[in-house]
Amino acid sequence: MSTLYIVATPIGNLKDITFRAVEVLKTVDCILCEDTRTTKVLLNAYDIHVPTMSYHSQSALSRSDEIIQILKDGKNLALVSDAGTPCISDPGSALLSLVRKECAPDEVAIVPIPGASAFMTLLSAGGLDTSEFVFLGFLPHKKGRETLFKEIAGSSRTMIFYESPHRIIKTLTSLAGVLSDSPRKVLIGRELTKIFEQIISGTASEMLAYFEKNPDKVRGEFVVAVEAV
Repeated sequence: MSTLYIVATPIGNLKDITFRAVEVLKTVDCILCEDTRTTKVLLNAYDIHVPTMSYHSQSALSRSDEIIQILKDGKNLALVSDAGTPCISDPGSALLSLVRKECAPDEVAIVPIPGASAFMTLLSAGGLDTSEFVFLGFLPHKKGRETLFKEIAGSSRTMIFYESPHRIIKTLTSLAGVLSDSPRKVLIGRELTKIFEQIISGTASEMLAYFEKNPDKVRGEFVVAVEAV
């Protein structure tokens, strides 16, 4: 039986990796990466010398059959993303679905190695009600976007999603519109676990005003959480 390990990697600080993850990455036959150059930085930091293979949204179709065959040949693989937990808003989920479809349970074991996750990192430090929350991943660019903002505005659960620096102002503008003068808290995490980590909160209008007045802060990766109604 071969094993496909789903290995969480740091979202910024290279020290945020588990002993178990390092052990697994050192012992598999090959590591599947979104970007081999990004993963090499982590591997070099922990003296890991294992072959890598790229697996991302553009290569998914051409690589999938090859990866399935490697597993059927009895090899052990580790799947990692550029940052955080694979298969969460990540092309790895398509591969995982295919492996479960094409390989019998007694042929390939799928083993998760838990670790860092950007949205969980923000929620843990935010002080919002996390008894119930909805993770939206990356918001759609066009279709269904406005409908989703209305859903966020009326939600009785904490809503959390990822956003890029190119769209954060547009997103906060939409949030300020649907939340109007609501006192509900909007929590924003930027560059989590990295040198310029920032976690701030306020109303949607206050957050929009802050980033409009501080354009130098409109950079890096963003996680946004909206307090429940």
